Amino acid sequence: MPPPKTIVRFHYLEKGFSLSERTRLKEGLRTLFSKERRRQEELDYIFCSDDYLRGLNRQFLQHDYYTDILSFDLSEPGGAGKAEIYISVDRVRENAEKLGVSFKNELHRVIFHGALHLCGFRDKTPEEQAKMRKMEDKYLSSYLG
Repeated sequence: MPPPKTIVRFHYLEKGFSLSERTRLKEGLRTLFSKERRRQEELDYIFCSDDYLRGLNRQFLQHDYYTDILSFDLSEPGGAGKAEIYISVDRVRENAEKLGVSFKNELHRVIFHGALHLCGFRDKTPEEQAKMRKMEDKYLSSYLG
């Protein structure tokens, strides 16, 4: 019997923002988890503002700065994966402008970035960052075509 499909949900705390092609994106995320051999049962993406995410960063990580994403693995030890990923729409929009890429491209890069964190990829050292970027590119190019 195949493993159950990952339940992916999208929540919008930011007024006027929503994702298009949600079904396709959910399948892209399920493919990522399958290829990375991560049993992810539930995954909630919460799209929010800079201020909201900064508040979470302060509260849970004691970091007083803006970030584009926070991933919270809520899995029980040895259990199927459950997680929440918070993404600042403000920060993604600003980063897209700085990097000279489309908002859609940067948003999907960050979405896959969060999923890769759940698969064990890190980005603290230059080597880890290079590996993370390579994996983001792999899934982003597969998804966006």
